[in-house]
Amino acid sequence: MLKVAIAWIMGAQIRESNDGKMPHGHAVAVLVLICGHAAGFGVSWGPLNWVIPAEIFPVEIRSAGNGITSAIGLGCTFIQTQTFLTMLCAFKYATFAYYAVWIVTMTTFIALFMPETKGVPLESMNSVWARHWYWRWYVREQNQVIHESA
Repeated sequence: MLKVAIAWIMGAQIRESNDGKMPHGHAVAVLVLICGHAAGFGVSWGPLNWVIPAEIFPVEIRSAGNGITSAIGLGCTFIQTQTFLTMLCAFKYATFAYYAVWIVTMTTFIALFMPETKGVPLESMNSVWARHWYWRWYVREQNQVIHESA
């Protein structure tokens, strides 16, 4: 919503004035809205697609994992920005309900499937996944792999 308000203020000013200058009150409003958007981004899901991959991948594959998750995240952002206005015109307020459902889905997924990594050294990340209730079926601890191959 903040982005819409910023675009509305700036668009109205461009349409009303030929010299391109914005009144001081409108400029302050745009600045406050941009700061609000940045603060909201910082405390929401926004930075998690950069933080989570840096913590969950084992050291051996961290660079490849970060590259893949970055590419997927940027691709999804591109798709979202290309389809948002079309969805808004077609679905009206239901567009925001659509995104709200995805936020609930993401929160549920993280609560169920993301193990706690606080205080775990990066070198021990494999054991965190190996002890998780779901991922333990797919990830083995490194000492198990050594014993089985010997």
